[in-house]
Amino acid sequence: MIMTIKVRYFAGLKEQVGRPEDELVFTGLSTVREVWCAVNTDKPLPGNILAAVNMEYVELDSIVQDGDEVAFFPPVTGG
Repeated sequence: MIMTIKVRYFAGLKEQVGRPEDELVFTGLSTVREVWCAVNTDKPLPGNILAAVNMEYVELDSIVQDGDEVAFFPPVTGG
């Protein structure tokens, strides 16, 4: 089964990867971590990154489904 998901980057990650979003077409099951690796082959996954699927925070080992939107955020800091 062929699946398509939208991948979005926010804040400083957008500048680090050089684009605001990607579209990924793949077959089989994939995790959020694998999505990052598939669309950012030359950039390692930052150790403290936050991820969301369909606007809900998830663990990096969460499975993505066809039509999902995966978003990556730098860690939130505040003062």
